[in-house]
Amino acid sequence: MLEVSELSAGYGRLQVLFDINFGVRAGEMLAIIGPNGAGKSTLLKSLIGVVTPTKGRIIFEGSRITHEPPNMRVARGLTLSPEGRRIFSSLSVHENLLSGAVRTSSSVIETQLEKIYSLFPVLAEREKQEAGSLSGGEQQMLAIGRALISAPKLLLIDEPSMGLAPLVVAELYDALLKLTSEGIGVVVVDERVTEVTRISDRTCIVEKGRIVYEGEHSEALEQLRDTAFLGTL
Repeated sequence: MLEVSELSAGYGRLQVLFDINFGVRAGEMLAIIGPNGAGKSTLLKSLIGVVTPTKGRIIFEGSRITHEPPNMRVARGLTLSPEGRRIFSSLSVHENLLSGAVRTSSSVIETQLEKIYSLFPVLAEREKQEAGSLSGGEQQMLAIGRALISAPKLLLIDEPSMGLAPLVVAELYDALLKLTSEGIGVVVVDERVTEVTRISDRTCIVEKGRIVYEGEHSEALEQLRDTAFLGTL
């Protein structure tokens, strides 16, 4: 579904990513973990088109999208739920969800709304409520729902568990597993290393802008025990 080859990117003269290589299959969950400042968020931004790569290729479903704008990538089926949620506080839950619909037909929107409300029933209950009045966990559900409104084939999620209680995190992870069971690919960056690697199919460890490990989660955790990640396990 997604193939990334020799990808390098950064901000002006500051290079953050160096020769990144990995792939994601349909229905697979890939966890990307690493210390703060390793380049994880920059990688997701490069995949969605917010950051323009300086080198390498991004192939999505057989098409090269390396330099396509974000709206075209969303239309192809690639979406991002960003770090910090970035919802529109003064808009309703329903309006926030619709704000994520890029080149999406009304019939697809209606179908996706049903799926989102089934995945997160609390959003259906609070459909007309201002998003700013939701709890942190509900706002994260809304951010994921907004990314789902365009019926993505691959969902990128940046730090979904940040600041949330363990029970809420478990609920979010259950929702992500439901998505993969439907054939949607998921790439998730998360600080909850043990939890996210446990539910993922594969794990990539990013250090100083490079992927230093890619493989099964059990081996990833073993590798992390002798690194600076020890405090997060």
